Amino acid sequence: MAARFREGEGMPRIRVYYADWQMECCGTPFAVGDEIAWRLVPAAEEDDCYGAAAWVENHGGPGRATVGRVRGIDLVHQEFLARHDPRTVAPPAAAPGAVVFVAAGRELEPVPGALTLEPVDACPEWFGAFEREEQPPRRVPYRVRRAVGVLVTLGTSPDGTPPHPGDLR
Repeated sequence: MAARFREGEGMPRIRVYYADWQMECCGTPFAVGDEIAWRLVPAAEEDDCYGAAAWVENHGGPGRATVGRVRGIDLVHQEFLARHDPRTVAPPAAAPGAVVFVAAGRELEPVPGALTLEPVDACPEWFGAFEREEQPPRRVPYRVRRAVGVLVTLGTSPDGTPPHPGDLR
């Protein structure tokens, strides 16, 4: 069970990454000033957490929630190179004259260093509205800019900091 956050006590601040798919699947939107209780996983070197110390895990993770107050939110925009993915556009076998809907898939490859942060007052529930892509005529690969999550500055209670890997508090 999470300890209740009390304003005014020592408030260490940590940066937390909340991925777009975690919010869209099972998250609850929040705003600057809100009190939250999240299960946080310490970020490892191999995690793509955009410099955050921890990331939100809504599908498992530690049993103990970290309680804190949201002090800042930055929307994370990542630029990608997009290529058509032929595996998703191969038409299925169909009877003559049948209407077949085929997905026009794409493969996205992150462009190293092509990251921007946009300060916002609240975390969106859905991130699709923030996607922009090069318009035709274009060459392949083409560029796509997507919001991939938010970086949250979280003021935590003294006992609410995320546990170290393997800490089962």
